[in-house]
Amino acid sequence: MTYVEYRGQLRHHRDTQPEEQPKTESGHQGGLTGASERAGVPGQLISSQGLFLYQRPHPPPALSEEASTNPSFMATLLRSLLAFDHWASNQLGVCTREDSPWACGRPLMKIIEFSGHGVPWLAATLCGLYVNRSPAGRELLINMLFALVLDLISVGLLKGLVKRKRPADNKMDMFATVSVDQYSFPSGHATRAAMVSRFVLHHLTLPAPLQVLVVFWAPVVGLSRIMLGRHNVTDVIFGLAMGYVQYSVVEYFWLSPVTAPALFAAWGESKCLSRNL
Repeated sequence: MTYVEYRGQLRHHRDTQPEEQPKTESGHQGGLTGASERAGVPGQLISSQGLFLYQRPHPPPALSEEASTNPSFMATLLRSLLAFDHWASNQLGVCTREDSPWACGRPLMKIIEFSGHGVPWLAATLCGLYVNRSPAGRELLINMLFALVLDLISVGLLKGLVKRKRPADNKMDMFATVSVDQYSFPSGHATRAAMVSRFVLHHLTLPAPLQVLVVFWAPVVGLSRIMLGRHNVTDVIFGLAMGYVQYSVVEYFWLSPVTAPALFAAWGESKCLSRNL
Protein backbone atom coordinates (compact mmCIF):
# COMPACT_ATOMS: atom_id res chain seq x y z
CA MET A 1 0.00 0.00 0.00
CA THR A 2 1.35 3.23 -1.05
CA TYR A 3 1.50 6.27 1.11
CA VAL A 4 -1.22 8.02 -0.88
CA GLU A 5 -3.67 5.09 -0.44
CA TYR A 6 -3.01 5.02 3.33
CA ARG A 7 -3.77 8.73 3.72
CA GLY A 8 -7.04 8.37 1.81
CA GLN A 9 -8.29 5.50 4.00
CA LEU A 10 -7.36 7.38 7.18
CA ARG A 11 -9.28 10.47 6.04
CA HIS A 12 -12.33 8.35 5.11
CA HIS A 13 -12.37 6.66 8.54
CA ARG A 14 -12.19 9.98 10.38
CA ASP A 15 -15.02 11.59 8.38
CA THR A 16 -17.41 8.69 8.94
CA GLN A 17 -17.05 8.68 12.79
CA PRO A 18 -19.54 10.93 14.75
CA GLU A 19 -17.85 13.67 16.66
CA GLU A 20 -18.45 13.40 20.42
CA GLN A 21 -19.06 16.71 22.06
CA PRO A 22 -17.47 17.25 25.47
CA LYS A 23 -19.74 17.25 28.49
CA THR A 24 -19.97 20.16 30.82
CA GLU A 25 -19.94 20.09 34.61
CA SER A 26 -23.73 19.83 34.71
CA GLY A 27 -23.68 16.73 32.54
CA HIS A 28 -24.92 18.39 29.34
CA GLN A 29 -22.93 18.50 26.19
CA GLY A 30 -21.16 21.74 25.43
CA GLY A 31 -21.74 24.10 22.62
CA LEU A 32 -24.61 26.46 22.13
CA THR A 33 -27.17 24.14 23.73
CA GLY A 34 -25.38 23.96 27.06
CA ALA A 35 -24.68 27.65 26.97
CA SER A 36 -28.29 28.54 26.33
CA GLU A 37 -29.53 26.33 29.16
CA ARG A 38 -27.28 28.06 31.64
CA ALA A 39 -27.96 31.60 30.49
CA GLY A 40 -30.35 32.41 33.31
CA VAL A 41 -28.76 35.34 35.16
CA PRO A 42 -28.90 38.77 33.43
CA GLY A 43 -25.47 40.08 32.62
CA GLN A 44 -23.76 36.69 33.17
CA LEU A 45 -20.79 35.77 30.98
CA ILE A 46 -20.98 32.06 29.96
CA SER A 47 -18.10 30.09 28.50
CA SER A 48 -18.47 26.75 26.74
CA GLN A 49 -15.99 25.11 24.37
CA GLY A 50 -14.24 28.34 23.69
CA LEU A 51 -17.49 30.23 22.98
CA PHE A 52 -18.48 33.20 25.14
CA LEU A 53 -22.12 34.29 25.36
CA TYR A 54 -23.31 37.39 27.21
CA GLN A 55 -26.95 37.90 28.06
CA ARG A 56 -27.74 41.62 28.35
CA PRO A 57 -29.79 42.64 31.38
CA HIS A 58 -33.34 43.78 30.75
CA PRO A 59 -33.68 47.58 30.87
CA PRO A 60 -35.66 48.88 33.86
CA PRO A 61 -39.26 49.80 33.10
CA ALA A 62 -39.72 53.44 32.19
CA LEU A 63 -41.28 55.52 34.92
CA SER A 64 -44.50 57.24 34.07
CA GLU A 65 -44.66 61.03 34.20
CA GLU A 66 -46.79 60.92 37.33
CA ALA A 67 -44.41 58.55 39.13
CA SER A 68 -41.28 60.46 38.06
CA THR A 69 -42.48 63.63 39.82
CA ASN A 70 -42.52 63.83 43.58
CA PRO A 71 -46.19 63.58 44.60
CA SER A 72 -45.53 64.93 48.09
CA PHE A 73 -43.91 68.21 46.99
CA MET A 74 -47.13 70.18 46.69
CA ALA A 75 -48.46 68.73 49.94
CA THR A 76 -45.24 69.69 51.73
CA LEU A 77 -45.35 73.19 50.25
CA LEU A 78 -48.97 73.63 51.31
CA ARG A 79 -48.24 72.44 54.85
CA SER A 80 -45.31 74.83 55.10
CA LEU A 81 -47.45 77.74 53.88
CA LEU A 82 -50.21 76.95 56.34
CA ALA A 83 -47.70 76.64 59.18
CA PHE A 84 -46.22 80.06 58.36
CA ASP A 85 -49.72 81.51 58.01
CA HIS A 86 -50.67 80.18 61.45
CA TRP A 87 -47.47 81.52 63.02
CA ALA A 88 -47.79 84.99 61.45
CA SER A 89 -51.46 85.23 62.42
CA ASN A 90 -50.64 84.40 66.02
CA GLN A 91 -47.87 86.99 66.09
CA LEU A 92 -50.14 89.73 64.70
CA GLY A 93 -53.21 88.81 66.74
CA VAL A 94 -52.41 91.19 69.58
CA CYS A 95 -55.95 92.46 70.16
CA THR A 96 -57.83 89.19 70.22
CA ARG A 97 -59.05 89.43 73.83
CA GLU A 98 -59.21 91.80 76.77
CA ASP A 99 -56.06 90.25 78.26
CA SER A 100 -54.07 90.45 75.00
CA PRO A 101 -50.82 92.47 74.81
CA TRP A 102 -52.53 95.32 72.94
CA ALA A 103 -55.95 94.97 74.49
CA CYS A 104 -56.23 98.76 74.76
CA GLY A 105 -56.37 98.99 70.97
CA ARG A 106 -59.27 96.56 70.65
CA PRO A 107 -62.03 99.25 70.69
CA LEU A 108 -60.28 101.15 67.89
CA MET A 109 -59.87 97.95 65.86
CA LYS A 110 -63.60 97.24 66.26
CA ILE A 111 -64.45 100.72 64.94
CA ILE A 112 -62.28 100.06 61.89
CA GLU A 113 -63.95 96.65 61.59
CA PHE A 114 -67.38 98.29 61.52
CA SER A 115 -66.24 100.69 58.77
CA GLY A 116 -65.74 97.73 56.46
CA HIS A 117 -68.93 95.87 57.33
CA GLY A 118 -71.48 95.27 54.60
CA VAL A 119 -74.57 96.45 56.50
CA PRO A 120 -73.60 100.15 56.85
CA TRP A 121 -72.45 100.27 53.25
CA LEU A 122 -75.68 98.75 51.97
CA ALA A 123 -77.77 101.05 54.17
CA ALA A 124 -75.87 104.16 53.06
CA THR A 125 -76.16 103.22 49.39
CA LEU A 126 -79.93 102.61 49.61
CA CYS A 127 -80.44 105.88 51.46
CA GLY A 128 -78.42 107.70 48.82
CA LEU A 129 -80.54 106.18 46.07
CA TYR A 130 -83.69 107.28 47.82
CA VAL A 131 -82.69 110.92 48.31
CA ASN A 132 -80.58 111.44 45.18
CA ARG A 133 -82.32 113.00 42.20
CA SER A 134 -79.52 113.48 39.67
CA PRO A 135 -79.17 110.87 36.89
CA ALA A 136 -75.39 110.72 37.31
CA GLY A 137 -75.64 110.17 41.06
CA ARG A 138 -78.33 107.54 40.57
CA GLU A 139 -76.17 105.67 38.08
CA LEU A 140 -73.22 105.76 40.44
CA LEU A 141 -75.21 104.52 43.42
CA ILE A 142 -76.91 101.74 41.45
CA ASN A 143 -73.52 100.41 40.45
CA MET A 144 -72.29 100.70 44.03
CA LEU A 145 -75.28 98.61 45.09
CA PHE A 146 -74.46 96.11 42.34
CA ALA A 147 -70.87 95.92 43.57
CA LEU A 148 -71.89 95.35 47.20
CA VAL A 149 -74.36 92.61 46.28
CA LEU A 150 -71.76 90.95 44.05
CA ASP A 151 -69.30 91.03 46.94
CA LEU A 152 -71.75 89.47 49.39
CA ILE A 153 -72.68 86.66 47.02
CA SER A 154 -69.14 85.80 45.90
CA VAL A 155 -67.66 85.88 49.42
CA GLY A 156 -70.54 83.84 50.84
CA LEU A 157 -70.21 81.18 48.15
CA LEU A 158 -66.46 80.93 48.57
CA LYS A 159 -66.69 80.71 52.35
CA GLY A 160 -69.25 77.93 52.08
CA LEU A 161 -67.08 76.10 49.58
CA VAL A 162 -63.75 76.31 51.43
CA LYS A 163 -65.17 76.10 54.99
CA ARG A 164 -61.99 77.18 56.72
CA LYS A 165 -62.53 77.71 60.42
CA ARG A 166 -61.69 81.02 62.02
CA PRO A 167 -58.61 81.26 64.26
CA ALA A 168 -58.99 79.65 67.67
CA ASP A 169 -58.39 82.98 69.48
CA ASN A 170 -61.29 84.69 67.74
CA LYS A 171 -63.98 86.00 70.05
CA MET A 172 -67.37 85.65 68.39
CA ASP A 173 -68.60 89.16 69.18
CA MET A 174 -68.86 90.29 65.57
CA PHE A 175 -71.63 92.60 64.39
CA ALA A 176 -74.56 91.22 62.33
CA THR A 177 -73.25 87.78 61.37
CA VAL A 178 -74.90 85.01 59.36
CA SER A 179 -74.22 81.28 59.13
CA VAL A 180 -71.29 81.48 56.69
CA ASP A 181 -69.54 83.99 58.95
CA GLN A 182 -68.28 81.11 61.06
CA TYR A 183 -65.76 80.51 58.24
CA SER A 184 -62.81 82.76 57.59
CA PHE A 185 -61.65 82.35 53.97
CA PRO A 186 -61.72 84.89 52.43
CA SER A 187 -62.12 88.00 54.53
CA GLY A 188 -65.30 89.76 53.45
CA HIS A 189 -64.17 93.00 55.07
CA ALA A 190 -60.95 92.91 53.04
CA THR A 191 -62.74 92.24 49.73
CA ARG A 192 -65.25 95.01 50.39
CA ALA A 193 -62.63 97.53 51.48
CA ALA A 194 -60.46 96.94 48.41
CA MET A 195 -63.43 97.10 46.04
CA VAL A 196 -64.97 100.22 47.58
CA SER A 197 -61.58 101.97 47.65
CA ARG A 198 -61.09 101.48 43.91
CA PHE A 199 -64.69 102.49 43.25
CA VAL A 200 -64.42 105.73 45.21
CA LEU A 201 -61.02 106.70 43.81
CA HIS A 202 -62.17 106.15 40.21
CA HIS A 203 -65.55 107.86 40.37
CA LEU A 204 -65.31 110.60 43.00
CA THR A 205 -63.18 113.70 42.95
CA LEU A 206 -61.62 113.95 46.39
CA PRO A 207 -58.96 116.25 47.86
CA ALA A 208 -55.51 114.75 48.21
CA PRO A 209 -55.72 114.05 51.98
CA LEU A 210 -58.96 112.11 51.52
CA GLN A 211 -57.45 110.16 48.64
CA VAL A 212 -54.55 109.11 50.86
CA LEU A 213 -57.02 108.14 53.58
CA VAL A 214 -59.02 105.98 51.17
CA VAL A 215 -55.87 104.31 49.85
CA PHE A 216 -54.71 103.34 53.36
CA TRP A 217 -58.19 102.46 54.59
CA ALA A 218 -58.37 99.11 52.78
CA PRO A 219 -55.11 97.61 54.14
CA VAL A 220 -55.86 98.99 57.62
CA VAL A 221 -59.23 97.22 57.59
CA GLY A 222 -57.48 94.01 56.59
CA LEU A 223 -54.88 94.43 59.34
CA SER A 224 -57.60 95.01 61.92
CA ARG A 225 -59.11 91.63 61.02
CA ILE A 226 -55.83 89.90 61.81
CA MET A 227 -55.17 91.88 64.99
CA LEU A 228 -58.64 91.05 66.31
CA GLY A 229 -58.06 87.37 65.57
CA ARG A 230 -60.93 87.22 63.09
CA HIS A 231 -58.85 86.02 60.15
CA ASN A 232 -55.54 84.50 59.17
CA VAL A 233 -53.03 86.43 57.10
CA THR A 234 -53.84 84.48 53.92
CA ASP A 235 -57.56 85.20 54.36
CA VAL A 236 -56.90 88.92 54.27
CA ILE A 237 -54.33 88.87 51.45
CA PHE A 238 -56.62 86.82 49.24
CA GLY A 239 -59.56 89.05 50.19
CA LEU A 240 -57.75 92.23 49.17
CA ALA A 241 -56.79 90.69 45.82
CA MET A 242 -60.32 89.42 45.31
CA GLY A 243 -61.83 92.84 46.01
CA TYR A 244 -59.45 94.43 43.54
CA VAL A 245 -60.65 92.00 40.86
CA GLN A 246 -64.31 92.46 41.80
CA TYR A 247 -64.15 96.14 40.96
CA SER A 248 -62.84 95.25 37.52
CA VAL A 249 -65.88 93.00 37.08
CA VAL A 250 -68.19 95.86 38.10
CA GLU A 251 -66.50 98.19 35.61
CA TYR A 252 -66.87 95.60 32.85
CA PHE A 253 -70.60 95.16 33.53
CA TRP A 254 -71.22 98.82 34.35
CA LEU A 255 -74.93 99.56 34.54
CA SER A 256 -76.19 102.68 32.77
CA PRO A 257 -79.40 103.90 31.11
CA VAL A 258 -77.90 102.62 27.86
CA THR A 259 -76.89 99.12 29.02
CA ALA A 260 -79.78 98.59 31.47
CA PRO A 261 -82.64 100.93 30.49
CA ALA A 262 -85.33 98.76 32.06
CA LEU A 263 -83.61 98.87 35.45
CA PHE A 264 -83.29 102.66 35.45
CA ALA A 265 -86.84 103.10 34.19
CA ALA A 266 -88.21 100.82 36.90
CA TRP A 267 -86.20 102.63 39.56
CA GLY A 268 -87.48 106.02 38.37
CA GLU A 269 -91.09 104.83 38.41
CA SER A 270 -90.69 103.42 41.92
CA LYS A 271 -89.30 106.75 43.16
CA CYS A 272 -92.20 108.70 41.60
CA LEU A 273 -94.67 106.30 43.19
CA SER A 274 -93.07 106.64 46.62
CA ARG A 275 -93.16 110.43 46.41
CA ASN A 276 -96.81 110.46 45.44
CA LEU A 277 -97.62 108.32 48.43
